[in-house]
Amino acid sequence: MAVVVWITEGTWRACVDAARRHTPSDTPVVLLHVSGADVPGAAHGAFAGLLGRGHPRGHRPAEGWGSDPGTRVEELADAAARQLLDAAADRLGRPCSRVERTGRIEREVVAAADGADLLVLARDGDRSGLGPRSLAPATRFAVDHAPCPVLLVWPEPAPGTATLPPPPEPGRPQPPHPPHADPHPPHADPPHPPHPGPG
Repeated sequence: MAVVVWITEGTWRACVDAARRHTPSDTPVVLLHVSGADVPGAAHGAFAGLLGRGHPRGHRPAEGWGSDPGTRVEELADAAARQLLDAAADRLGRPCSRVERTGRIEREVVAAADGADLLVLARDGDRSGLGPRSLAPATRFAVDHAPCPVLLVWPEPAPGTATLPPPPEPGRPQPPHPPHADPHPPHADPPHPPHPGPG
């Protein structure tokens, strides 16, 4: 049996505790952290598009002027991911491996779970009530597409059944759930500025 535990900033403790509580102590555990590529990518794009490129680091008038901020964002994200995985490994308290991935988060989680016997993840949406809105879009995708059994946990005590929506009126079908938002909607390219006229 191999278990993949998806570690995220807001819910990692509940996932680690669930893996420790519900799997044998000799089960191979993979602690997985996925960083989205969109934030560093936006910084790279802003630098390339607005600030110019090719300037050496340390160019005056300020140290670091001309360096790509996206690189720094990536460095900070890597450091934060390592710290989070270290904290998760300490809390797990048993041998485990640590995996870092970067890309479209929901797809990287599904890919990492390929061949696993269990994927542990947590609700990360609106947790004020029971229901599908307690899953953020990326988590919803991972639950729907995971190629293995899933252990879905609440990061805190689950809301009571009093939060269930009222049943439909007799003879009236319950409306379907609204469609889930795309976790990564396509970006529209900004319009090109008009070319200056001659002269």
